[in-house]
Amino acid sequence: MDEDSTDTKTDGNKPIDYIELIDRTYQAKGYPQYAWSRHEDAPLAPLRKHLRQCTVGMLTSGGISVKSAAPFVADAKNDFRLDAVDPYTPSDSFQINDAYYDTRDGEKDINVIFPLERLRELAETGEIGRIAKRFWSGFMGRIYKRGYVTQTAAPALVEELLKDEVDILVLVPA
Repeated sequence: MDEDSTDTKTDGNKPIDYIELIDRTYQAKGYPQYAWSRHEDAPLAPLRKHLRQCTVGMLTSGGISVKSAAPFVADAKNDFRLDAVDPYTPSDSFQINDAYYDTRDGEKDINVIFPLERLRELAETGEIGRIAKRFWSGFMGRIYKRGYVTQTAAPALVEELLKDEVDILVLVPA
């Protein structure tokens, strides 16, 4: 393990405290303490129809872009870029540019961080109704301007999801 890595091993009984781990990692790199958002009152929204009738979309924040597009800036901060991705894009057509996590496994198999083939398989077998017309990649940089996300960027994404009649959005954070 290199000196920039943080040991994530646990005794098997205690879960990993990811917030503490992330805070330690970024503070070791000179970043200030992050002010985490807490939403204690977020309501549970049960599905109104069976999963086999749902349209499923996906959003990754892992710095994934198609090779024909500009790459994400690997060490970005407050990058609100949001790319629409054709869900039938071949798996070898992606690039990963993110300096905040180990991308090696994703480079071997994009489904590790952007499981588009798995969602296509679930649609083909009837486990889900269908996949959305577009998947999404973005909100990649360390986001410190949460007000912009909650008041502008996220509502704009919701409008696009509604256009695509998405019932469920799978979020794949990096």
